[in-house]
Amino acid sequence: MMISKRRGLAAASVLAAAALTVASCGSGGTPSASAPASSAAAPAAPVTIRVQVFGGGSNFGYKNAIEKWNAEHKDIQIKEERLSDQFEQQYWPQMIQWLQAGNGAGDVVGIDEGGMGLAKARPEWWVDLKEHGLESRKADFPAWKWENGVAADGKLFGLGTDIGGMSICYRADLFKKAGLPSERDEVSALWPTWDDFIKVGQQFQGKVKDSKFTDGTNTLYQVYLYQEAAKNGNVTYFDKDNNLIVDKNPAVKSAFDFAQKMTQAGLTAKLRNFTDEWAAGTQKGAFATLGCPSWMLGVVSGNAGDGGKGKWDVASVPGGGGNWGGSWLAVPKQTKHPKEAAMVADYLTQATTQASVFTDFGNMPSNTKAQADTTVQGAKNEYFNDAPIGDIFAKSASSLQPVFLGVKHAQVKNAIESVIQGMDDGSVAHDKAWQQLIDDAVKAAG
Repeated sequence: MMISKRRGLAAASVLAAAALTVASCGSGGTPSASAPASSAAAPAAPVTIRVQVFGGGSNFGYKNAIEKWNAEHKDIQIKEERLSDQFEQQYWPQMIQWLQAGNGAGDVVGIDEGGMGLAKARPEWWVDLKEHGLESRKADFPAWKWENGVAADGKLFGLGTDIGGMSICYRADLFKKAGLPSERDEVSALWPTWDDFIKVGQQFQGKVKDSKFTDGTNTLYQVYLYQEAAKNGNVTYFDKDNNLIVDKNPAVKSAFDFAQKMTQAGLTAKLRNFTDEWAAGTQKGAFATLGCPSWMLGVVSGNAGDGGKGKWDVASVPGGGGNWGGSWLAVPKQTKHPKEAAMVADYLTQATTQASVFTDFGNMPSNTKAQADTTVQGAKNEYFNDAPIGDIFAKSASSLQPVFLGVKHAQVKNAIESVIQGMDDGSVAHDKAWQQLIDDAVKAAG
């Protein structure tokens, strides 16, 4: 899932509305005050399970799956609440407050990989899904995906949704405008390395003046960081003992240096991902490329809208892959409907559901049965010019390596990417950015 500018009043009002809903209703949306007794027995009202998620565009891709469930289960209805595009700055800090207070969180909540370190360390926040028979789901997931949903005390609290996988999304029409190849295989061949990627960007920028080569520094920084992490023990900001290693990990400095090269070359639109401005830029053709893990396809298509259909395509990522992102669903202890919430979390992570989410929106399943599904393996994405997303993402899914993320990863990530964005937009001097990055990371880690 996915930032220095806040979404402002719009996002604040969404979160405030969610909080007010909780204040006036039970966790499942049931009024806190009892209705007067009736002489005639009324049919039982359906239980409403609130599923709170985050992210831009089509988000977790649950629209069609929820409609299907609601049509088939009149006794249990799912209500999806999309609280914010931004996980680190808005969704997760608010969710932490609700979890600590024991009031406010939905019945099922999405958690990005960056929040899982803290979630695992707070088993008291969560329902144990083992109590609802969901330990039987273990064989459905890669070992690392399953184990990341097991808390410090052995409680099963989270079931995997999607995983990363990596590509570059690009605007084929803008590549044509720049006189560059626009077919995905030819585009992929342009950039076997990141140095080649920058060279292509310079060629693009020499021909196209009203669009930038890439969206900003942060999406590509993140892609680069995850590739480098795989070469450095699969860690980024923290080692596996939760010690901050920002200034010691070569992966972080390499990714920082690459981001600096991009902005110094003038190739970015200076947009921070998951902001209103970034979403508008996606729609208006303000940039031609961005880093695209599989779940980003739904974000791009959601942001760009119908006008972008067929203009966007998917190419290989320089450097040969990587694994950015992926989320889990958990059931907060504060829910008034743990049994029904567990049923919904189970449904949304089943192979058939995850396969349909992938074919509809592009979120790569973490469920291994879904990965093996022929509809997933052969899937094409109509929006992205019929890109063979099954071939691009599904075949590599089983070999993806998890990257360790510490308890304070989300807070440190936000601080670091704020500095990198500042370096891009000119608010942080290039020669001072690295030291500020380290200093701000130390503050964020506490």
